[in-house]
Amino acid sequence: MVESIPTGHEKVLGFKMSGKLHDEDYKSFVPQVEAAVAKFGKVRMLAQFHDFHGWDMHALWDDIKFSTVECNHIDRIALVGEKTWEKYMAMVCKPFTMAKIEYFDAADIEQAKTWLAEGL
Repeated sequence: MVESIPTGHEKVLGFKMSGKLHDEDYKSFVPQVEAAVAKFGKVRMLAQFHDFHGWDMHALWDDIKFSTVECNHIDRIALVGEKTWEKYMAMVCKPFTMAKIEYFDAADIEQAKTWLAEGL
């Protein structure tokens, strides 16, 4: 499931991801990203993982498409997680996007929001 979460800045989009992601999840949050990109040109994103179990095959393909298209319009991405593998996911993502990507532990979500808001 993907839920929108407040970040305090309209150019910073926040999403909480939990459980296993499906195609329907991408159909709900990608249009929000596209609308913000149309309005601002470049945006920043907070991706908070809570009890996250990955993607089904269709959602994994959706994620690859999202990364190759929309991530060109994202300046910074803060990944906030609870598990060691989520931290490594940040390192794996870096070569596939021009966005600056940082990982923050779940307890440091406010620090992630501060980092995303720098210079806005």
